[in-house]
Amino acid sequence: MVDSLERVTAEVVECRKCPRLVEWRERVAVEKRAAFRDETYWSRPVPGFGDPNATLLIVGLAPAAHGGNRTGRMFTGDRSGDWLFGALFSAGFANQPTSENRDDGLRLIGAYISACVRCAPPANRPTPTERDTCLPYLVRELHLLNHVKVIVCLGKFAYDGVAQVLGLKRRPAFGHGVEVAASEGRTVLCSFHPSQQNTFTGKLTRPMFEAVFARAREVA
Repeated sequence: MVDSLERVTAEVVECRKCPRLVEWRERVAVEKRAAFRDETYWSRPVPGFGDPNATLLIVGLAPAAHGGNRTGRMFTGDRSGDWLFGALFSAGFANQPTSENRDDGLRLIGAYISACVRCAPPANRPTPTERDTCLPYLVRELHLLNHVKVIVCLGKFAYDGVAQVLGLKRRPAFGHGVEVAASEGRTVLCSFHPSQQNTFTGKLTRPMFEAVFARAREVA
């Protein structure tokens, strides 16, 4: 059977392979955060999304419990997403700088967003086994996104996952701005994750973050 991004999406949404993650994502959707108590949470694995002809692939860690797990779209409806979509807009990879829900008109231009793990994990910490169970979806996406020239890894967890997918056996240690030549003419760029832990402390600033996507634009 011929694979497709639509097929990957359908399989991701129905996945129940990791019992700990299934229990957590569904419990969060019932307990909710007070600010979203009147909303119906997505409460399922979150598929990748974007331009099927993307030259840029952004890989994150996993959906946020009250972000993607609520909205059903990666980085949509949380603080990390505010930084990501703002940077993508500045670099010309998105048609608007913010995203609050799946139907808000956001369109990625030459970019696709995915993650190593598709379910919101407790404390934002998937286990290595959960990552390895989920990575085949990323493998398939990367195979289908055959125009990708640049992969931006948001955080060390994403960098480790992408290295595993690409077979990068010898690579530099993770660090903001690290750039790695990969097979098939692809380039891997590393960035600190735009989590509140990094942005509130100043470990990651907007100029630092935007510079990564400006560089991605140059390479792509």
